[in-house]
Amino acid sequence: MNRNDLSATHHLDHPRARRFCTALLIATASQLSFADTLSEATVVTDVDASVTTEAPALVSTSFKELQLFADTFDAIRRGYVEDVSDADLFEMAVKGMLTSLDPHSAYLTDDDYDNLQESTEGQFTGLGIEIGYRGGFIAIVTPIDGSPAIDAGLQAGDVILKIDGTSTQGMSTSESSTFMRGPEGTDVVLEIGRAGESQPFDVVVTRGVIDVPSVRARELDEGYWLIRVSRFQRDSGREVTEAVQAALEKNTIKGLIIDVRNNPGGVMNASVEMASNFLDGGLVVYTKGRHPESMNTYNAEPGELIADVPIVVLVNGGSASASEIVAGALQDRGRAVIMGTQSFGKGSVQTVLPVSETKALKLTTSLYYTPSGRSIQAEGIIPDVVVERAQLTSLEQKGRLRESDLNRSIENKGSEAETETEAIASLREDDNQVYEAFTLLKGINVYQSLASESVDSGANSQAGTSETPKKVSTD
Repeated sequence: MNRNDLSATHHLDHPRARRFCTALLIATASQLSFADTLSEATVVTDVDASVTTEAPALVSTSFKELQLFADTFDAIRRGYVEDVSDADLFEMAVKGMLTSLDPHSAYLTDDDYDNLQESTEGQFTGLGIEIGYRGGFIAIVTPIDGSPAIDAGLQAGDVILKIDGTSTQGMSTSESSTFMRGPEGTDVVLEIGRAGESQPFDVVVTRGVIDVPSVRARELDEGYWLIRVSRFQRDSGREVTEAVQAALEKNTIKGLIIDVRNNPGGVMNASVEMASNFLDGGLVVYTKGRHPESMNTYNAEPGELIADVPIVVLVNGGSASASEIVAGALQDRGRAVIMGTQSFGKGSVQTVLPVSETKALKLTTSLYYTPSGRSIQAEGIIPDVVVERAQLTSLEQKGRLRESDLNRSIENKGSEAETETEAIASLREDDNQVYEAFTLLKGINVYQSLASESVDSGANSQAGTSETPKKVSTD
C-alpha cells in the first residue's frame, strides 16, 4: 500500500517504532515458553527505553500480563461455543486493545486504509458523515456539506444506535464505516437517537459519491467575503489562497468570514497552510507526545495575504481537529475574532504504524497545542463572541408610517442613505451567525473610519489654533 499522509494523521514510520510494534505482536501471538516470553519482553523494554527508565519492572509486568493473555487466548480457543481461528482471535485482541485506548485509535485493514485515504482526496462512496463515540455508541460529529446524510436530515450530535439492524454498541469507528459504506445508490437504515426526541427513529440514507469541494467563496456585500471550508483535504490550503486572491482581483477586501462550522478536520498540513494566508510567519501549532518522532512544530510562511483586514472565524460543536488548529492559531495570535459556539475539542494526532504489508495501526501519538500553549483536547475553542444558531424574529413593526409617507412631506434632495440590501436582510433570516459576523466586520470598519476621521479632525483643529484669536466685541 502507498501510505501517504492521511486524514488527521502523521506518520511514525520509524525503525524503532516498527521494531516496537513487531516485538509486541510476536510476544502476544501465541503461548510462549518462559525464555521466549522474557526475550521478547526485553526487546519491548529496550526499544521503549526512550520513554521510561523502569526496565526491570517492565520485564516483570510484561511476563505476567502476557501469561494472562496467553491463558485467556487458550481458554477461548478450547472452550468457546463455536470454533474461532487463532488468526481471528488475535485480530480481535488487537482491535480490542486499540479501541479501548481512545475513540480515534484503530486497527486498519486494507479497506480501512483505503477509506481513510479516500477522505483526504475528497471523493468516496458512502453517507458523508464524520463519526466518533458517545456513551459506547457511534455518534455523528458532523454531516458533510452536500452529502446524502444532509439530504436525509442527519444532524451533528445524532447517535447511531443500529446500522441495518446491527447494534453499534462497542463497535469501532472503522467497523461502523465498513457497515455504512457500499455501492452507490444502495440504502442503509440507521436507528437514530437524538436529543429532544423521546424515542429512537429510523432514517434511510441512500449511499452516494461524496465529491464536494472543500472550499467555496462568495461576496456577501461589497468588499465583504465569506469563505466556507467544509473539511481539510490535501489541497484545501491552496484553495483558500486562490479564493482570497480571486477576491482581491475583483475589489478591495473590507472584511472576511472564515466558516469552519461542522468541519470535522482532516489533513493537518492543509490547516497550517490555510492559517499561513492570514499570518505573517510565526507559530501555528505544535505537537507533543512520548515518542521523539511525535514532537513537531509548524510555522506559517512569511507574507500575509490581507494584512489589517478584519477577520471573523465561525465555529460550532462540529468544528474539530484541523478546524480548531486554524481557529486556535488566529485567536492566540490576535488575528481574528472567533464567533459561534464551543468547538468539538479533538486535540489529538493519529499516526499510521504499518505492522505488515496489509495491516496497520492508527494510533494516537501526540496532542497538538495552540501558539499560546493551550491543549484543547476535550475542551475545544471557546469563542470570543458567543452566538448560537437561532431563528430570528424581527420585532420591528412592518408597514410602520414614516415621515416620507406623509402627505406634502418635504423631499430630501441630498444623497440617499445606505440601506441594508435584500441579500443581507435574507441572510439575517437564513443564517444568523453569518449575519452577526458580517455586522461585526462592518462595525469594526465603521469604528476604524470614525477613529481615523477623529484623528484627522484633531490635527486640523490644532493647526488652526496656532494664532491668537481676535476678541469679538458684543457692545
